[in-house]
Formats: sequence, C-alpha cells, structure tokens
Amino acid sequence: MSVDRVQEPATTEDAVTTAAAAVRYYNVAPGVRLNVRSGPGTGYPIVRVLPEGSRVAIYCQTTGTTVTGPYGTSNIWDNISNGQYVSDAYVHTGSDGYVASRCA
Repeated sequence: MSVDRVQEPATTEDAVTTAAAAVRYYNVAPGVRLNVRSGPGTGYPIVRVLPEGSRVAIYCQTTGTTVTGPYGTSNIWDNISNGQYVSDAYVHTGSDGYVASRCA
C-alpha cells in the first residue's frame, strides 16, 4: 500500500501564488463605469471608479446593501481588492448566487 503525500507550499510567496491561481476574473456590465466602495454597501465611500470594459477578480463575497443593476437585484458584494467592493448586480458572474468564498 502506498501513501500519497501532500506537499505544502515551501514559502509564503508560494502559498500566495497558489491562492491567486484560484481567483477568477469577471466582466463588469458593458457601458458601465462602476463605483468601487470601501465596504459592502452604498453607504460606504467611493474609493475609485472602474472604467467601462473593466474585468475584476473576486477574492471573496459578502452581503450588504441590496442593489438593482444590469444583472438583477442582489445584496451580494464582491471584494475585488483589500478594502474594495463592488455590487454583484454589475458583475457578470453567470450566477445569482455566490461564486467565491464568503469574506471573513
């Protein structure tokens, strides 16, 4: 009988590279300049605006303010960077539900 060994990443950099490989990118709705907010809701300040034709990586998702956009009405917010969130109603994920892990 043989035993398969799972090799752990050798360094923190290897672990980050492995995690980054699992991140998927999604298109923002066509013709939309999308507000990026500091938290998961419309009450949070806008930290930047994504230009038309943008693609975003979704690192995790959480609930927040309900928003209606080109892809329906949703209370899911996508974390696209540290402290940066966009409404999932403006991101074409192909799903009405979660497509990434829940934010901690």
